[in-house]
Amino acid sequence: MSTHTETALESFDADWQEWHTAHERHRAHPHGFLAVTHLHWLDSSARRLDGVPGTWSAVDDAVRIVLEAGESLQRDGQELNTGSGATIELGSIEERGGINLASGDTVIEVAKRGGEYIVRPRNPENALLREYQGTPAYSPDAAYAVRGTFVPFEAPRPTTVGAAVEGIRHVYEAPGEIRFKLAGRELALTAFNGHAPGSLAVLFTDQTSGKTTYAANRSLSVVPAADGSVELDFNRAINLPCAYTDLATCPLPPAENRLPVAIEAGEKIPYERQDPK
Repeated sequence: MSTHTETALESFDADWQEWHTAHERHRAHPHGFLAVTHLHWLDSSARRLDGVPGTWSAVDDAVRIVLEAGESLQRDGQELNTGSGATIELGSIEERGGINLASGDTVIEVAKRGGEYIVRPRNPENALLREYQGTPAYSPDAAYAVRGTFVPFEAPRPTTVGAAVEGIRHVYEAPGEIRFKLAGRELALTAFNGHAPGSLAVLFTDQTSGKTTYAANRSLSVVPAADGSVELDFNRAINLPCAYTDLATCPLPPAENRLPVAIEAGEKIPYERQDPK
């Protein structure tokens, strides 16, 4: 192996390690998804919820909260309680959107998933977060960083997928597919619009799923160049929250994204979900 090649591989490994360390730090944020203590689904019945103050309901596409004397909720640092029996109304939240409220050390996520409103308190003392041991991953391998091409559909396709929570369906807009070659095979992945402007997200499973990697899904974010070229670095394939907690509503990959090859790269099954044998 030439010195130039060795240097390139060392740089590839170092870049991956820096990325992985930063991602682990983000995952273990005091109010990240590892801190979620409950998942509450709201309906028109007003009721108290474990882990949060007040009485909650969802009526006419709005969340209503009634706080009693001594109960406190803040939004953007502003106190919401104006007295005993005060009613707070949170206007419509878009699908997959959400807002955060605060009560003491707890951040309270109010969001819409599958057309329904949910409440998820996040407390830094949650056992899942305190006992988190990190996520194992395959050693970086440049063979799993491949070039592909983003091919837009004639029109974006609304794509319905299942969820980690039974009975919930997610609808994503798929602007196109990414075509690439791996292990001598021509493959393609349907891509959804990503969180960052210009980015795409691909959800997939492969022949390692349920063996060394999480069974339900993994995710990879990519940014196509102006000419449609894409770098698919599967070393940066990550687990979604449902790999760690049953209090997540993560989407499942579309059927066509079940790859017939083993992607021995990226994040593996979390330690707490490993088979103890």
